Amino acid sequence: MAFGSFEGKGSGTHTVSEINMVPLIDVMLVLLVIFIITAPLLAHSIKINMPQVAAEQIEEEPKTVDLAIDAGGALFWDEKPVNIDDLPNRFKSIAGDKPQPEIRIRADQNTRYETLAKVMASARRSGMTRIGFVTTPPSGGAAADEPAATGAPAAPSKP
Repeated sequence: MAFGSFEGKGSGTHTVSEINMVPLIDVMLVLLVIFIITAPLLAHSIKINMPQVAAEQIEEEPKTVDLAIDAGGALFWDEKPVNIDDLPNRFKSIAGDKPQPEIRIRADQNTRYETLAKVMASARRSGMTRIGFVTTPPSGGAAADEPAATGAPAAPSKP
């Protein structure tokens, strides 16, 4: 960079040909600070009297369907006996509901896997996406009536 001197030596023949950037940077930083401070004020500058809501929001809990399978393979839809061939029609009738009901499968530990696989395949083919299993915790755990895991796949166990 070329600097001028105040001493008068050779000052007539030499001119400063570079732009001094320091004042430009100072002005830009001041403008940046001004914009940062005033930008939030501009977003909320319009005063609007919003209407007040007196009613509480209604949160609809999704309906649940308990599907029990006993050791012999008998099926119970909300504690009423049902045939395995009737399941696709029942699943299709509730699959379009908003929010979609959650199917809670409560199977006996001696239930054949084949029966359980047929029930789950029927639910998937009918468009059901919320399928869960109800289990009882080992003795000494939480209450037996609480579902241990519903509507979500089981987490993989770590070795």
